[in-house]
Amino acid sequence: MTASAAPLAIALGDPAGIGPEVILGAWARLRAGCRAPPVFVVGGPGLLAACAERLGIDCPIVPIADPSEALYASAAGLPVLALLDGPYQPAAPSPDGARLALASLQWATKCALAGASCAIVTAPVAKSALAAIGWDYPGQTEYLADACGKPYRDAVMMLAGPSLRTVPLTVHVALAEVPALLSAELVSHKARIVAAALSRDFGIAQPRLAIAALNPHAGEGGQFGDEEARIIAPAIAALRAEGIEAFGPVPGDALFTPRARETYDAALAMYHDQALIPIKALEVDEGVNVTLGLPIIRTSPDHGTAFDIAGQGIADPGAMTAAIVMAAEMAAARARA
Repeated sequence: MTASAAPLAIALGDPAGIGPEVILGAWARLRAGCRAPPVFVVGGPGLLAACAERLGIDCPIVPIADPSEALYASAAGLPVLALLDGPYQPAAPSPDGARLALASLQWATKCALAGASCAIVTAPVAKSALAAIGWDYPGQTEYLADACGKPYRDAVMMLAGPSLRTVPLTVHVALAEVPALLSAELVSHKARIVAAALSRDFGIAQPRLAIAALNPHAGEGGQFGDEEARIIAPAIAALRAEGIEAFGPVPGDALFTPRARETYDAALAMYHDQALIPIKALEVDEGVNVTLGLPIIRTSPDHGTAFDIAGQGIADPGAMTAAIVMAAEMAAARARA
């Protein structure tokens, strides 16, 4: 990793979940391996110190007043912006905890937009807890798009791991609604964003995009549906005419075999589970949620708050570690571009 001029900002997530412990665990793991990029956590110095003490995580907390102090503070421990705090109460979600999570996300976003951080890494939040305090976004991705002045459709979710990258073209909707939401324009619009991001943020000069079919056997010549011929194939033709190396529609049951995965840099899936099942099966401890199409970089571990195991010291920090490393690598790639 090449250090960026500005540090990474890490948003706390819901403090009652596993966010605090995986943040601490990831930083301790990276520091022990001499791979820790400059970072700071947005808020929670007392909370994180209490978590480290309770779980026996070797991670000294260094309160800072400004992101610019993070580089020097990291020599002594994990820098934490001391503008927000709260008690450490694992497995006990509350409105105050949701407010702390939201404030941390808001401040982290402001830091990224102002150039005080080179990227945001977000710990998991509980969408229901945020909704209960009046937050009206479907998730952190939509909030970030709005904060960046972008329409939701331009914020593309990609799930990434060491051996696979997948992009769901439709996300949190009922499966029955998916066919009506698909269009050639949707497929081509999101594919363009993915191709541009793979080039700019991942250093892939000519990204290869595999486009999944919607129906079994890619529709079997129209016997199982016509979306492949009517929607997906025309979108692929349009992308190829623009110089984007896209191919398909590839049947979903053939798209994620070891041999198939060697032929593309990202797979675009038609619906949520078509994209997330393979990434979670293959990259369960290293999966990263990456938001593409925004002027700022955002990554997140591909898991939830896990309230049921919070505070027990058994949460694996692997995905948070991977999210931090990927954010740093993306920031370095943008700096080189």
